[in-house]
Amino acid sequence: MQRRTSRIHSTTASPQGAVPVPALATASRTRPDTREADPILRRNLEIVITHTKAESRGDLDGLMDTLTDEPAYRMGTPGAPGMQPQGRAEVRAFYSDFIASGATRLEHDVDRLAVDRDCVVTDGLMRMDYPGGTLLALGIEVDDPDAFYLYETRMAIVWPIDEQGRIIGEESYTDRDGFDGIAGRKLGAGDVLPLNA
Repeated sequence: MQRRTSRIHSTTASPQGAVPVPALATASRTRPDTREADPILRRNLEIVITHTKAESRGDLDGLMDTLTDEPAYRMGTPGAPGMQPQGRAEVRAFYSDFIASGATRLEHDVDRLAVDRDCVVTDGLMRMDYPGGTLLALGIEVDDPDAFYLYETRMAIVWPIDEQGRIIGEESYTDRDGFDGIAGRKLGAGDVLPLNA
């Protein structure tokens, strides 16, 4: 099987018919506009965009609609509790808990992207604003339970895609623990832009 890989940069522009890649962020910087002409590669990019927008909106049903019948996730340190959900029920519970945490406002500032017929790979700086109350529940001391705090790490995500164009799962890799030092990264009211999804 011959594979084709494209290097695509993110954009906030969305000319008619163009796939903005990736539209994964609450806010992103404008970069050169790039379009994918291959319909399978375009479909794979669009399902990842649809998935990440649903995640940012806290749309559990929309998220689940992007997944295969038997999704499998591998995130974080191997064996970390709750980070390896398998099957629709476990993945649904994982996302339900994530949405309930209030940390759905995220930005993945992707600077490297690869796509082929079976997979999309996104790599860049992941930023999420975590509610102080959620951090306290996780055992992380913060000075204000009503404030938001910046989780930040470089993250690569492998998105395997099935033949029907649905996401099989996510395999994510980070360069550091984004929670380290989070108590010192309190966000102000104007630090997070609204989602345009």
